[in-house]
Amino acid sequence: MKNWLQENTWEEAKELIAKSKGVAIIPIGSIEQHARHLPVGTDSYVAITLAEAGALETNALIVPPMWFGWSPHHMVLPGTITIRPEVLVEYLFDVIKSLSAHGIDKFVLINGHRIVNIIWMQIAAEKAQRELDVVIKIFDPAYMSKDIVDTLGFGPVGHAEEVETSHMIYRYEDLVHMDKAVDNPIKATNLYSVDPNYSHDTLCYVPSTFKTAKAHAEEFGGVTGSPTKASKDKGEIYHKHLVKNLVSIIQELQKD
Repeated sequence: MKNWLQENTWEEAKELIAKSKGVAIIPIGSIEQHARHLPVGTDSYVAITLAEAGALETNALIVPPMWFGWSPHHMVLPGTITIRPEVLVEYLFDVIKSLSAHGIDKFVLINGHRIVNIIWMQIAAEKAQRELDVVIKIFDPAYMSKDIVDTLGFGPVGHAEEVETSHMIYRYEDLVHMDKAVDNPIKATNLYSVDPNYSHDTLCYVPSTFKTAKAHAEEFGGVTGSPTKASKDKGEIYHKHLVKNLVSIIQELQKD
C-alpha cells in the first residue's frame, strides 16, 4: 500500500505528506502472548489494519508501526517482548518530532494494545503537543466501539477474547487457530473492571503480578474471556464501525 512511509522514496514521501494534508497515522501495538489461538502480533495487526483502512479513504500518511508495547504481565509465556514505558514515551516523541520537521502537524495514534498502552501514549502525546505545536488524537478500539459492543453481544474486554478474535478472523483469518481456542469467562469482581464500557464504580487498572498472570496462563493458556463465541460476521461489523469513526476523525483534522 503506497500510503506506508517506508515504501516510498524521500521525494515520494514529500508528495505523500502534501496529499495527507499534514496528517499521519502511527499504528502502535505489542508483541505478546495471545493465548493458543491468536498470534503474538495480534495487537499490532489490529492497529495496522485500521491504519490501512483509514488511509485508503483519506490519503493520510501511515508511519511504520511501533510493534512493541508495555507487556510485563504477559512475560509468563514465550514470545512476549515488553519495553519499559519511559523508553516508549521517548521513542514515540522522537518519531513525532522527526515527522513534525517535515510538515506533519496532526497525528492519529492507533492503539491496538488496549488500556496498557494508553498511559504512556498519553504522556508522549501531551509532551509533543506542548513542545512541538502539533495536534494528537489517540484512537483506541475499545473506547471507539462502545456504541456497538452490546449490540454485537460481546462480553467484557479481556485478553484474546471474542472481540479481538472476531476482528482477527475477519482481517487475518489465516493467522487464527480456532481449534485451539478455549474460554476463561470473566468473573465479576466487586468494584473493579478492566472494560472501558463498564458503567459502574470501579478501581483503575494495574497490570497483573507475575504470580497472578502465571496462574491464569497455566490454567487457560493466556486467555481471559470467551473466544469460542467469536465470529467473522461480528468482526466485520466491528471493523467497519471503527474505520468509519477513524475516517471521520482524520477528515476533521484535514479541514484545519
